[in-house]
Amino acid sequence: MSIYIYNKVYKALSLLMTALFVMPVMAAEGVENTAKTDGDIDRLFNLDDVVVTGTRTPKSLKDVPILTHLITEEEIRKSDATDIKDLLQQVMPGVEFANSMNQQPNMNFSGFSGKNVLILLNGERLAGETMENTDFARLTMQNVQRIEIIKGASSALYGSNAAGGVINIITKEVQQPWTLNLNARLADHKEQRYGGTLGIRQGRVSNTIDVMHTSVDTYNLCYNTRDDCDFRTVYGGKTWNITDRLVYNPTDNMKFSAHAGYYFKERQYNVDAPDRYRDFSGGIKGEWRIGDRDNVEVSYNFDQYDKSDYLVQRDLDVRDYRNVQHTTRLLYTHRFAEANMLTVGGDYMRDYLDTYQFTDGARKQHSCDVFTQYDHNFNSHWELVAAGRLDYLSDNNDCEFTSKLGVRYRYGNFTLRTGYAGGFRSPTLKERYMRYDMSGIFWIHGNEDLKSEYSHTFNASAEYSWQRYNVTLSANHSIVRNKISTSAPLTLSDDPTYHYVQYINLENLRVFGVEATAQARWLMTDASLLGARLAYVYTHEEVKGTEVTPYCPARPHALNVSVDWDKQWNKWYGVNIALTGRVLSAVSYSGIELDYPYTPYEVHNPAYSIWKVQLTNRIKEGLRVNIAVDNIFNYAPRTYYYNSPMTLGVNLMVGVSVDIDKIL
Repeated sequence: MSIYIYNKVYKALSLLMTALFVMPVMAAEGVENTAKTDGDIDRLFNLDDVVVTGTRTPKSLKDVPILTHLITEEEIRKSDATDIKDLLQQVMPGVEFANSMNQQPNMNFSGFSGKNVLILLNGERLAGETMENTDFARLTMQNVQRIEIIKGASSALYGSNAAGGVINIITKEVQQPWTLNLNARLADHKEQRYGGTLGIRQGRVSNTIDVMHTSVDTYNLCYNTRDDCDFRTVYGGKTWNITDRLVYNPTDNMKFSAHAGYYFKERQYNVDAPDRYRDFSGGIKGEWRIGDRDNVEVSYNFDQYDKSDYLVQRDLDVRDYRNVQHTTRLLYTHRFAEANMLTVGGDYMRDYLDTYQFTDGARKQHSCDVFTQYDHNFNSHWELVAAGRLDYLSDNNDCEFTSKLGVRYRYGNFTLRTGYAGGFRSPTLKERYMRYDMSGIFWIHGNEDLKSEYSHTFNASAEYSWQRYNVTLSANHSIVRNKISTSAPLTLSDDPTYHYVQYINLENLRVFGVEATAQARWLMTDASLLGARLAYVYTHEEVKGTEVTPYCPARPHALNVSVDWDKQWNKWYGVNIALTGRVLSAVSYSGIELDYPYTPYEVHNPAYSIWKVQLTNRIKEGLRVNIAVDNIFNYAPRTYYYNSPMTLGVNLMVGVSVDIDKIL
């Protein structure tokens, strides 16, 4: 075993030395003073790329008035990530995934939990959750064109659950007569990934079908000699993801699309009764461009997420959770002179939830909203965007109004953005009606008197691009009222043996954050490119009016580093060598012993860093071979807590991707 680890570390360090010493020397010999024009700079840093999430209307990244983080298709390819969780950990500072009590991923998004971050797939919400977070394994990266990320409140456009931000995953639409990609990846713990995407376009009709299968074995983190581990086992399992998207353009001004999907996951949490998760989704959308200034969009989306226990000996699948959402949307935009735009829209959603965590049957809720936004360009330098939205939720007769105001000033290569955004999150059906026994430890009680969270977020950012360099500095301050959390374990006065925790509203939560990003692209004379990116995030959370502390709070300091060198040697072979790393500071928070009388204690998670080296070989046009060594310095936590990385050390990964259409 020691020889095996030694060999992997030796290979990793060899690639690391290449990245740190050979590439800068080559860069120093071949760098030209390129990127002299605004257009060159925009192309280097993808500032001309069109995004839609921040304003719900297409805008170039450099002109959008809301600071938007963009993860491009090429960045996704380089990461070789399997799902959204894998990708965000690599490229987004301030994003960390902890583990809940039954080892489900729990996202911390720069101070906001996963239930405050709205994740969209092509602009549509997802049903279901696992420990109040999206099932991240549903969101594979195989056929993704780009990912748009908005940090901070976005409820004025997207309603509840968008108080902490929005992540919009946008898939590719086939443009060629036909495309076919096949890919696979192998890693430690017998981790396997196999996928394929087939796209066909005939005239005005195109169709894309995407299939992915993954599997991984169960492995142990702690052994009998170590008693200080919250987790001892990482449970293996398998997944299937199948999606299909059909697009029809009857005229140049009309577009109809339909999609359908199936997702299956089995997790070996219990050998005799493994957990199973399924999702069925589908929807249709129609877009009509009326003349040069008006556009109408109508859509319907269906999503059903189920959980079940598979009783192996009886070959019986017992479903105990079902969440079904029906969503319809109408969106109208009108463009005035000088690129000024008015957006008006509305949504209706029927949300149905039947779960083993309810004791009195299934629940349902109807919600509807209307919103409007006006985007005004005063001139080539100044732009203002203002939005307002009114939401109504039937379960608790909750009616919320949120607003947004943003200003952008751009002069040459300098861009300044500032604004205010309101956010809210209505209590979920589970948080209001849950009554669930946590394996005999204590009960969890819902609270029908819960109030909606409401937040005020103030933000400002400055961005500057010059020749081969781009620097962004941003700050945000969020004040959250009635934050929904859970109490410390309580005891019924008439039954001292009955212990429970209950959902409550915290008086005041404040989140302050600063993010600084510096990146550079050096173009070479010999068809090569050297790139570097440094991103730092500072996050401070403070709860007032209560002794309750956030569960697995954000680490105050987070740093992401990436350096990559790309060289096309000839028409047959090209190479990309990338070094990426994330560094996270220590964090302390209050925990509670799970044995009565539930004594509080301080949890301290030490700082750590994980680095990855990846070599991508491009053979001819269409064949990629990836060799990666993750955690090259063989880091393993001394104690595995809820937000410790679930790693035993170095992990070797080998993958291949073949574009059959390009080879033929």
